[in-house]
Amino acid sequence: MHHNISKSEQNARDCGISLPNAIKGCPKSDTNPASVALHERALTGIFEISKVLADAARLELKLAKVVDLLHSFVQMRHGIIALCDAEGGLDITVASGCGTNGNEPSRSRLPRNAIDQIVTTDTPLLAEDIAMHPTFTAADIEVLGASDTVSFIGVPIRVDGNAIGALTLDRVLESRSSYRLDDDVRLLTMIANMVGQTVKLHRFSAADRERTPELEHRLQTKFSDVKHPAPRRKKVHVEGMIGDSPAISALLEKIAVVAKAKTTVLLRGESGTGKELAAKAIHELSPRAKRPFVKLNCAALPETVLESELFGHEKGAFTSAFNSRKGRFELADKGTLFLDEIGEISASFQAKLLRVLQEQEFERVGSNQTIKVDVRVIAATNRNLEEAVARNEFRADLYYRINVVPLLVPALRQRRSDIPLLAAEFLKKFNDENGCTLTFDPRAIEVLMKCEFPGNIRELENCVHRTAILAEGLSIGRNDFACSQGQCFAEALWKCRSGKAALQPPPILPESANLATPPDEAASSAATNPLAGATHPIGARTPDIERVIAAMERCGWVQAKAARLLGLTPRQIGYVLRKYGVEIKRL
Repeated sequence: MHHNISKSEQNARDCGISLPNAIKGCPKSDTNPASVALHERALTGIFEISKVLADAARLELKLAKVVDLLHSFVQMRHGIIALCDAEGGLDITVASGCGTNGNEPSRSRLPRNAIDQIVTTDTPLLAEDIAMHPTFTAADIEVLGASDTVSFIGVPIRVDGNAIGALTLDRVLESRSSYRLDDDVRLLTMIANMVGQTVKLHRFSAADRERTPELEHRLQTKFSDVKHPAPRRKKVHVEGMIGDSPAISALLEKIAVVAKAKTTVLLRGESGTGKELAAKAIHELSPRAKRPFVKLNCAALPETVLESELFGHEKGAFTSAFNSRKGRFELADKGTLFLDEIGEISASFQAKLLRVLQEQEFERVGSNQTIKVDVRVIAATNRNLEEAVARNEFRADLYYRINVVPLLVPALRQRRSDIPLLAAEFLKKFNDENGCTLTFDPRAIEVLMKCEFPGNIRELENCVHRTAILAEGLSIGRNDFACSQGQCFAEALWKCRSGKAALQPPPILPESANLATPPDEAASSAATNPLAGATHPIGARTPDIERVIAAMERCGWVQAKAARLLGLTPRQIGYVLRKYGVEIKRL
């Protein structure tokens, strides 16, 4: 008996598997016969699995036999082997004990979240109690039929160092069980490596069979002039996200991958790059597409209002709370919640938000009843959160909670090749709204391609609309743009940010001859305004309303200050604003 144990231990060490600690830690004379029997049965099972994998049969049949053999020497209820294709979707799935007909189980009967994590992280997953493990969703627990304490073991199946699938099993955990989870992890890892080599050989032979006709075709067309372009990966199309540059194409591919999981996503990028469109694309490409997509700008509300907006409130919780009201988390249940400008929330509210993101439960304002929800959170910010954490302006634990999958939305200057497409789309939108037929002159596109656009896509859209309004002909030329006339304030802003000497915008001079002035004030204005009749640098054709709006924006929408800047009276400013229907902004 002693000789047999030593031989088994040496064989196991050569194969890369450790014996149970009960055997390794005891003298040979005190070895537990039950542990020895378990070990010998495991070696016998591995030997049988190696014979099955070496057999000339279809891959699905061999994998099904492997799962069935596991029952003979490993304590388990369900066993699953899941292999993924090149796109990340499930290609081959075999299982035993899942209550389905045949070896091909229904995709809805698999613990998808656990399998996805094993493949994505390329690490084993060990859970003594799946009900207490954060990886397992309620759907996964229901699939596994956990009525008692259920343990779960899953290891990746690798090919050339890359995880291409998972081998999993689950069992009812018993206090008297002689099986150790860590020993089973090593055992399953060795079996998974054997399966990975079999899959590699199977795929290589399949690719070789497909390669033979292709090689014949290449020999036949070797001296022909016909060139067949390499097949391209299918492009991801998202409504509203325009462009085919490498930067935006890479982002769309990542969005398509990330959308399949429930993982929290953090969208990073400058203002105006389209982070909200990216969040909506993630929702629409996810399994939650038919569920609500709720969005909230965290920077637009004070802390007290923000708490009520997110968590809801009960009747009488505060003044003006006349009725109970659901918050955004409740409205987004089973769907997606988009939190824009999350870097702007206060430190005290960050702690409240952290609990909801971790536990998926909260209480309404004025209530003690805990509400549980199932919400996928997508956050966005244009702040440098790492610097904010270093300055103690943003909680580190909240940062780690939301920064699970960060996606960087590129700035417009990083995707200049998309500017013509975007500009054409914005001009088409303007023409449809205003009944025009304007077009771009080729030299006009050259002007746009040279701009930095610190405001990104939003600034480009404003630039196109502004230029279309002021254009003299049926086409927009290069001289129609404000930057060609030295009037682009955004260009001055960009130069200030980059440390260059910024050109000061020219003074806004009044044009009493063109300004729409009430008749009873025209004479007095001309007499008191020494600059009356001066020509504005933008040109005599510039509408007066543009000059008035520019002055109002510079003066914080205070009519008296804008009137002094233009050398007019507040009544004249109010007359022009009412004439063109301009709404006064309250800052």
